[in-house]
Amino acid sequence: MTTIGTGRAMPSSPEPWNSRPSIARCSDRFDNDGIAGALMTVMATVTDLRQDEGRAACASVSALRVLYLFPGRPEGSAMIFAKKQVEAMGTLGVAAEAFCLESRTDLSGLRRDASRLRDVIASFRPDLLHAQYGTMTAFFATVAANVPMVVTFRGSDLNPAPSDPWLRSLAGRLLSHLAARRAAGLICVSEQLKRRLWWGRERALVLPSGVDIELFQPHPQAEARRELGWSQEERIVLFNAGLSPMVKREDLAQAAVLEAERLCGRITVVRLDGFVPQRRVVAMMNGADCLLLTSDWEGSPTIVQEALACNLPVVSVDVGDVRERLLGVTPSVIAERSPSALAQGLCEVLRRRSRSNGRTAAMPVAQVRIAEQTVALYREVLTRLVRGGAAC
Repeated sequence: MTTIGTGRAMPSSPEPWNSRPSIARCSDRFDNDGIAGALMTVMATVTDLRQDEGRAACASVSALRVLYLFPGRPEGSAMIFAKKQVEAMGTLGVAAEAFCLESRTDLSGLRRDASRLRDVIASFRPDLLHAQYGTMTAFFATVAANVPMVVTFRGSDLNPAPSDPWLRSLAGRLLSHLAARRAAGLICVSEQLKRRLWWGRERALVLPSGVDIELFQPHPQAEARRELGWSQEERIVLFNAGLSPMVKREDLAQAAVLEAERLCGRITVVRLDGFVPQRRVVAMMNGADCLLLTSDWEGSPTIVQEALACNLPVVSVDVGDVRERLLGVTPSVIAERSPSALAQGLCEVLRRRSRSNGRTAAMPVAQVRIAEQTVALYREVLTRLVRGGAAC
């Protein structure tokens, strides 16, 4: 088995699976000793900002203004799929502005962000706030914002996070549930994730993140391989290790590929690490023979939607909404969570050496369609709040 690192330059020699250090996820982090203090300080600092949500609900629902809240810094590729979804809102006439919650554990940083958020709300005057992640990001918005809020839960904000200390993971999920109870609207990217909600399950809308079908398009495999400098003869499997290989179960993927090599010969694994530019990912999708997914937990993995849009076959365990996404897609395989079953699926796909019909299946989750359904939810939330007796 040959493993190729991704991104900048391809190494001349095979790269071991675990030669790169683990990179922390761009998600909420907690100092276990400071959880209680952080929550109390945040709430004490911003309680005076809480106002009647109905005031904002009285805004016109014909010209929406939405403030989007993201975890982390504005630069970089973290949550690029969500940021691109916000861009799509502009085509539907939504006035959109982004706010990045840079500090999620530092108390002084949270105070600064609370003040900064208050200033942005005062100047932008949004009808809605849309938190693009749960945990501290969404919880902060519930206590710091004076406008109705929608929350999108994406995966590890409600699912267990094996790469995090257990207390940090538990605290993050608790904050997600508290935010869900307070929010005016809820989105979960899969049915599995929706079932994990403690409160608001009956009003949660299931919407995947959406894929940019204009960027992720099928191209001839031979051309893509020439662009990437890949051999035309190799059988290449794409694996998304992301920012947390432990969560993606890289160990299971490695075992499956080793078993597949015993069954059907040499396989080259190309490893995505979360920092590869999107246009290069498109070339990789078109140059590879299949995508392998082995995660224990997922919401609605965007990597699968992107593979479908490029007609790249997928071999995956049954996780998140992958089974639903792959319905009717051939060649593609949903396999049991074992090296032998995954190996059989890999060999089945690799022996065919053909593209899939996945692009047809990707159309329902195209960004513009997801954006349209999201806007419909915004209007429903505002209408419901007005009818509920908001004082204008």
